[in-house]
Amino acid sequence: MNTRTRRTAIAVAAGSLMLSLTACGALGVSGTSSEASPTKGNDITVGVLMPEKTNTRYEEFDYPIIQQKVKSLTGGQGKTVYANGEADATKQIQQMEKMIADQVDVILLDAVDAKTIADTVRKAKEAGIPVIAYDRLAEGPIDAYVSFDNELVGEVQGRSIMEALGGDTDTSTKIVMVNGSPTDPNAGQFKAGALSELNGKVTIAKTYDVDGWKPEIAESDMAKAIEAIGKGNIAAVYSANDAMAGGVIKALEAAGVTELPPITGQDAELTAVQRIVAGEQYMSVYKPYPQEAEAAAEMAVARVQGKGIQFDALASDRVDSPTDKDIPAQLVPVVALTKDNIKSTVIADGIYKVSDICTAKYASACQSAKLK
Repeated sequence: MNTRTRRTAIAVAAGSLMLSLTACGALGVSGTSSEASPTKGNDITVGVLMPEKTNTRYEEFDYPIIQQKVKSLTGGQGKTVYANGEADATKQIQQMEKMIADQVDVILLDAVDAKTIADTVRKAKEAGIPVIAYDRLAEGPIDAYVSFDNELVGEVQGRSIMEALGGDTDTSTKIVMVNGSPTDPNAGQFKAGALSELNGKVTIAKTYDVDGWKPEIAESDMAKAIEAIGKGNIAAVYSANDAMAGGVIKALEAAGVTELPPITGQDAELTAVQRIVAGEQYMSVYKPYPQEAEAAAEMAVARVQGKGIQFDALASDRVDSPTDKDIPAQLVPVVALTKDNIKSTVIADGIYKVSDICTAKYASACQSAKLK
């Protein structure tokens, strides 16, 4: 992905989520939304396609927020239809084709495989159904994209590793990288961002790309890394997300590692937050799902209702995919989640309550972390 805006502007753009139609500068932005005609009222149907269930966020946070936002934006008249591809690209294509056949008004697509879905995106376009890529940048003629700054996610993870290791590192310091699925374009961006912080400072002793982001594959790959490098020689582990971090930790514990090295993650899953409190996982990347999900719902409704000015205000960034250029986008900023800022992030935003995190198993760790 090639962003055409400075990262320093991202927070400003993201903070403009609730821009009014008269927002300063909105009239000066052009995009495909200008072609829309206001033929639809509030009685609209938004198709929502999520990629998998291994990562709990999609069904626990993203879709319910989108569903509720569509209702609120349409006075309760708009509805959503939902399908989850369960990490099967062929299954997701069939799900999307059904939505096209059912003539939904707009599709929010979080692609299992960004490349193979392109032909189906073209079919939607031919049927007059706008497609907004959600979280992952799908190929084909999508109308817009809403996600997080994915290279920045990787940079935050890589920087966190270096901070955890302190100044006592050199190129003999060995790191293991457990990256995301090769079919997910985000995974390559996370990796590139992390490497921009790690290259030349440490040695990437082993690196793995994990099909489908599956924790069991991550666990198996980590076991191979331990055998090849030696459990006492691994200074840190870059894990691209929380589910895989859980697999990495299982492999380390199975190898008899009692003092776990710094391990990264992403998505702020509840189990990961608990591991962070307990000192098992060093950090996660908290991506404010409500902001991303609400932005996607607002884009979808504005696009299908022909509200071009509102759409352009929401999608004021630009990105490129392998097939299309200058795609209207909104890139939402992210936060490094550590033990020190759990209160001001996932608890303050209402993602979790203290009682969700501080179960009996983690009561002592929560007390030490001053979570009350």
